[in-house]
Amino acid sequence: MDSYACIMCFRCQEVCPAYTTGKVLSPAALEINKRYHFNGGGTTDVAMTELISEEAVWACTSCGACVDICPVGNEPMRDILDIRRNLSMMESAFPKQLETAFKGMERNMNPWNISQGDRMKWAEGMSVPTIEQNAEPEILWWVGCAPATDSRAQKTAQAFAKILNTAGVNYAVLGKNEACTGDSARRAGREDIFFGLASQNVEILNEVAPKRIVTTCPHCLHTIKNEYPAFGGNYQVIHHTQLINELVGAGKIQLSVSGEQLSVTFHDPCYLGRHNKEVDAPRSALHATGALTIEMPRNGAKSFCCGAGGAQMWKEEEEGSARVNATRFAEAKSTLESAGPSAGADMVAVGCPFCLTMMTDAAKDGGSEIQIKDVAEIVAERLK
Repeated sequence: MDSYACIMCFRCQEVCPAYTTGKVLSPAALEINKRYHFNGGGTTDVAMTELISEEAVWACTSCGACVDICPVGNEPMRDILDIRRNLSMMESAFPKQLETAFKGMERNMNPWNISQGDRMKWAEGMSVPTIEQNAEPEILWWVGCAPATDSRAQKTAQAFAKILNTAGVNYAVLGKNEACTGDSARRAGREDIFFGLASQNVEILNEVAPKRIVTTCPHCLHTIKNEYPAFGGNYQVIHHTQLINELVGAGKIQLSVSGEQLSVTFHDPCYLGRHNKEVDAPRSALHATGALTIEMPRNGAKSFCCGAGGAQMWKEEEEGSARVNATRFAEAKSTLESAGPSAGADMVAVGCPFCLTMMTDAAKDGGSEIQIKDVAEIVAERLK
């Protein structure tokens, strides 16, 4: 039905981060090729890779821009993820670089392949209660694999813990019982791995029966909030910037707005701004710090991807004219420069550990001194 609904406006192609950085993927071409196939007498059981190349399939970042902008409601991204599922599970035809992440999720329940015994190392020297120590918290903090295991993202977790402790929030974490939500496995087509992780997590969460869950990763938020209900897990899930906003509004944390002036542009994570329609909370949190916020041309639900979604975090980008993260960072850099000489520090703020990695890498590769920080880090630095 999508193939005949397509009006060939090519809006999906124009916003696709893969296409605009020179990859072979075109969401529009997929729909148009299907139509040509059917008009030529083809059947509906055609192998989809006859209509789109495997290289194009694996270039998708699952950012959802094509779905968001389509005027007739087509969803080429979902077609591509279905094709990946067939390639990964039926034909074992997937980028070999993904094997490490797959094995990590299967054996150690996280794509970094870090032992679950080390899941709480990030919190050493800090007061972070586990669910065993606080069985009935008001907030269950789903830390996420990246903030728990990645050295850079751990700083986000430490900053958020500082905020929660300063505010006196009654919270707990699952600690060693927390596993990957399976987001990367599902986007890469490994539904079997996702099924195992989702089933295990839902069982634990239903036993804990959290009043609210806060996540420090939009991918965790999206999976737990929107995909776990199919596994019997129905929870109220919010992003950490939303909770920070609540704490500021309730006067539970107070921020110092004096000192060095920050000129900040916020990069909206696809899985927060577009997939889950939350664009205000991170900006309100930044405003509370006294930062001068400057918007990029592509922002909010129309933000440009960092390049890590859709399991791209675990593999090399397909060949193109530019890297997605470099393209996005160049936009951020240009935005900050266009605002004129800064009175203080120039910074790109993020709200996702994947975005944090990609923007940090792009800044380093470009030799830029612009800092990349999570909103929680910026807020924690301004706590009175």
